[in-house]
Amino acid sequence: MPKQRMLPHIILGVMSTGDEFVLGKHIVEYFQAEVGEFWQAAHSQIYPELKRMTKDGWITVHPVPGNIKEKQYSLTDLGREKLSEWMEEPNRDTPQHRDIFSLKMFFIKKMDDERIPGMIEEQIEVLNKHLKRLEIRKDTLFSDPEFISNNYGHYLILKRAIARNRAQIAWLEENLEEYRILQAKRN
Repeated sequence: MPKQRMLPHIILGVMSTGDEFVLGKHIVEYFQAEVGEFWQAAHSQIYPELKRMTKDGWITVHPVPGNIKEKQYSLTDLGREKLSEWMEEPNRDTPQHRDIFSLKMFFIKKMDDERIPGMIEEQIEVLNKHLKRLEIRKDTLFSDPEFISNNYGHYLILKRAIARNRAQIAWLEENLEEYRILQAKRN
């Protein structure tokens, strides 16, 4: 059985969070600012998918008054139905992501490899910068309890991303310290 395409369902979800009519560029921006934390999609993927979704009757395309190049989209009843069905499907997949740091670390064979501390320190720096951005985003978006109440799923996912980054940083710091202790004992 072929794996279900996720992108159209994510686009339906993005479209359901805002106004009745959504510009294509706003969907792309929403992916970069919000959804990108846990799902990546490029401009070159989103627009062909919007075309397919229009053909499938999930969304409708509308011209933008005064702008012949830009298009705005709206959900159809079928699109709302497809989103609802997808939201109710059980999730059996574990989270998947590309992690170059882990991939590189996996291929290090010897404990005395001099690249290890630098790689760990670099990853700590990357994650600390990302954590700061996430915390600023949380403070900016979710300072109002009513906004939290009306966007609770988004709030929870952002909190999870913050917790995940903190845990990764703690793990890296712990293992960097352990590495240094073990190296000192060997010398």
